[in-house]
Amino acid sequence: MGFLDRHTQYQALDFFHATQYLAEASHAMHPIDTSTRKLWLDLACHRLKHGLNVASELLNEMSNMLPNRQKQGLVDKLKSAITYFKNQRQRMDYNFYQIKNLPIGSGVTEAACKTLIKQRLCQSGMKWKNQGISMVLHLRALISTKGRWKQFLERINQAGLISLAEIC
Repeated sequence: MGFLDRHTQYQALDFFHATQYLAEASHAMHPIDTSTRKLWLDLACHRLKHGLNVASELLNEMSNMLPNRQKQGLVDKLKSAITYFKNQRQRMDYNFYQIKNLPIGSGVTEAACKTLIKQRLCQSGMKWKNQGISMVLHLRALISTKGRWKQFLERINQAGLISLAEIC
Protein backbone atom coordinates (compact mmCIF):
# COMPACT_ATOMS: atom_id res chain seq x y z
CA MET A 1 0.00 0.00 0.00
CA GLY A 2 1.38 3.38 -1.02
CA PHE A 3 1.34 6.56 1.03
CA LEU A 4 -1.61 8.06 -0.85
CA ASP A 5 -3.78 4.93 -0.58
CA ARG A 6 -4.72 5.57 3.04
CA HIS A 7 -5.43 9.26 2.38
CA THR A 8 -7.45 9.07 -0.84
CA GLN A 9 -10.56 7.42 -2.14
CA TYR A 10 -9.57 7.82 -5.81
CA GLN A 11 -6.27 8.60 -7.49
CA ALA A 12 -6.31 10.07 -10.98
CA LEU A 13 -3.22 10.62 -13.04
CA ASP A 14 -3.10 13.91 -14.91
CA PHE A 15 -4.66 13.23 -18.33
CA PHE A 16 -2.39 15.64 -20.18
CA HIS A 17 0.66 13.94 -18.68
CA ALA A 18 -0.57 10.55 -19.92
CA THR A 19 -1.14 11.99 -23.40
CA GLN A 20 2.46 13.20 -23.50
CA TYR A 21 3.58 9.58 -23.14
CA LEU A 22 1.12 8.57 -25.84
CA ALA A 23 2.62 11.22 -28.12
CA GLU A 24 6.10 9.77 -27.57
CA ALA A 25 4.77 6.27 -28.21
CA SER A 26 2.99 7.35 -31.39
CA HIS A 27 6.23 8.82 -32.70
CA ALA A 28 8.09 5.60 -31.88
CA MET A 29 5.41 3.44 -33.51
CA HIS A 30 4.96 5.61 -36.61
CA PRO A 31 8.24 7.51 -37.06
CA ILE A 32 7.84 8.19 -40.80
CA ASP A 33 4.12 8.45 -41.55
CA THR A 34 3.01 11.60 -39.74
CA SER A 35 -0.65 11.27 -40.76
CA THR A 36 -0.83 7.73 -39.32
CA ARG A 37 0.98 8.96 -36.20
CA LYS A 38 -1.50 11.81 -35.69
CA LEU A 39 -4.49 9.57 -36.36
CA TRP A 40 -3.28 6.94 -33.87
CA LEU A 41 -2.54 9.60 -31.24
CA ASP A 42 -5.92 11.35 -31.63
CA LEU A 43 -7.78 8.06 -31.43
CA ALA A 44 -5.68 6.80 -28.50
CA CYS A 45 -6.29 10.01 -26.52
CA HIS A 46 -10.03 9.89 -27.24
CA ARG A 47 -10.23 6.22 -26.25
CA LEU A 48 -8.22 6.83 -23.07
CA LYS A 49 -10.48 9.69 -22.03
CA HIS A 50 -13.83 8.08 -22.84
CA GLY A 51 -13.38 4.30 -22.90
CA LEU A 52 -13.31 1.50 -20.36
CA ASN A 53 -10.06 -0.32 -19.49
CA VAL A 54 -8.32 1.52 -22.33
CA ALA A 55 -4.99 2.04 -20.54
CA SER A 56 -4.43 -1.73 -20.57
CA GLU A 57 -5.45 -1.94 -24.24
CA LEU A 58 -3.02 0.84 -25.17
CA LEU A 59 -0.31 -0.85 -23.13
CA ASN A 60 -0.85 -4.04 -25.16
CA GLU A 61 -0.77 -2.11 -28.44
CA MET A 62 2.50 -0.42 -27.51
CA SER A 63 4.03 -3.67 -26.25
CA ASN A 64 3.09 -5.46 -29.48
CA MET A 65 4.88 -2.79 -31.53
CA LEU A 66 8.11 -2.97 -29.52
CA PRO A 67 9.70 -5.93 -31.37
CA ASN A 68 9.22 -4.09 -34.70
CA ARG A 69 11.36 -1.09 -33.68
CA GLN A 70 14.94 -1.02 -34.96
CA LYS A 71 16.37 2.33 -33.87
CA GLN A 72 17.44 2.52 -30.23
CA GLY A 73 15.95 6.00 -29.80
CA LEU A 74 12.52 4.76 -30.88
CA VAL A 75 12.86 1.66 -28.70
CA ASP A 76 13.69 3.85 -25.69
CA LYS A 77 10.68 6.14 -26.31
CA LEU A 78 8.34 3.20 -26.61
CA LYS A 79 9.80 1.44 -23.56
CA SER A 80 9.38 4.63 -21.54
CA ALA A 81 5.69 4.85 -22.47
CA ILE A 82 5.18 1.14 -21.81
CA THR A 83 6.77 1.39 -18.36
CA TYR A 84 4.72 4.47 -17.54
CA PHE A 85 1.44 2.82 -18.55
CA LYS A 86 2.37 -0.41 -16.73
CA ASN A 87 3.03 1.48 -13.51
CA GLN A 88 0.14 3.96 -13.73
CA ARG A 89 -2.73 2.25 -15.58
CA GLN A 90 -4.79 1.82 -12.40
CA ARG A 91 -4.89 5.64 -12.15
CA MET A 92 -6.05 6.16 -15.77
CA ASP A 93 -9.76 5.34 -15.57
CA TYR A 94 -10.71 8.76 -16.96
CA ASN A 95 -14.21 7.74 -18.05
CA PHE A 96 -15.02 6.72 -14.46
CA TYR A 97 -13.48 9.89 -13.01
CA GLN A 98 -15.56 12.07 -15.32
CA ILE A 99 -18.74 10.19 -14.40
CA LYS A 100 -17.91 10.91 -10.74
CA ASN A 101 -17.23 14.59 -11.61
CA LEU A 102 -13.61 14.25 -10.51
CA PRO A 103 -10.91 16.33 -12.18
CA ILE A 104 -8.72 14.48 -14.68
CA GLY A 105 -6.09 17.20 -14.81
CA SER A 106 -3.74 18.42 -12.12
CA GLY A 107 -4.51 22.09 -12.75
CA VAL A 108 -7.11 22.27 -9.97
CA THR A 109 -4.68 20.79 -7.44
CA GLU A 110 -1.80 22.97 -8.60
CA ALA A 111 -3.98 26.08 -8.36
CA ALA A 112 -5.12 25.08 -4.87
CA CYS A 113 -1.51 24.64 -3.77
CA LYS A 114 -0.70 28.07 -5.12
CA THR A 115 -3.62 29.87 -3.49
CA LEU A 116 -3.95 27.84 -0.31
CA ILE A 117 -0.30 27.31 0.56
CA LYS A 118 2.16 29.40 -1.40
CA GLN A 119 0.35 32.74 -1.18
CA ARG A 120 0.17 32.50 2.61
CA LEU A 121 3.39 30.77 3.59
CA CYS A 122 5.87 32.30 1.15
CA GLN A 123 5.41 35.97 1.89
CA SER A 124 8.48 38.09 2.47
CA GLY A 125 10.14 37.66 5.85
CA MET A 126 7.93 34.80 7.05
CA LYS A 127 9.36 31.96 9.08
CA TRP A 128 7.24 29.02 10.13
CA LYS A 129 7.43 26.10 12.51
CA ASN A 130 5.71 22.85 11.50
CA GLN A 131 2.93 23.25 14.08
CA GLY A 132 2.14 26.79 12.91
CA ILE A 133 2.11 25.76 9.26
CA SER A 134 -0.22 22.88 10.03
CA MET A 135 -2.71 25.04 11.94
CA VAL A 136 -2.77 27.83 9.36
CA LEU A 137 -3.20 25.42 6.45
CA HIS A 138 -6.02 23.55 8.18
CA LEU A 139 -7.86 26.83 8.80
CA ARG A 140 -7.27 28.04 5.22
CA ALA A 141 -8.57 24.73 3.87
CA LEU A 142 -11.69 24.97 6.03
CA ILE A 143 -12.38 28.53 4.92
CA SER A 144 -11.63 27.83 1.24
CA THR A 145 -13.85 24.75 0.93
CA LYS A 146 -17.55 25.46 0.45
CA GLY A 147 -19.58 24.54 3.52
CA ARG A 148 -16.63 23.23 5.56
CA TRP A 149 -16.25 26.23 7.88
CA LYS A 150 -19.90 26.04 8.92
CA GLN A 151 -19.59 22.27 9.36
CA PHE A 152 -16.48 22.79 11.51
CA LEU A 153 -18.22 25.33 13.72
CA GLU A 154 -21.24 23.04 14.13
CA ARG A 155 -18.96 20.24 15.31
CA ILE A 156 -17.32 22.53 17.85
CA ASN A 157 -20.77 23.66 18.99
CA GLN A 158 -21.91 20.02 19.38
CA ALA A 159 -18.88 19.38 21.56
CA GLY A 160 -20.01 22.25 23.78
CA LEU A 161 -16.86 24.28 23.27
CA ILE A 162 -18.48 27.41 21.81
CA SER A 163 -21.78 28.54 20.45
CA LEU A 164 -22.30 29.65 16.85
CA ALA A 165 -24.10 32.71 18.13
CA GLU A 166 -20.92 33.81 19.93
CA ILE A 167 -18.90 33.70 16.70
CA CYS A 168 -21.39 34.94 14.10
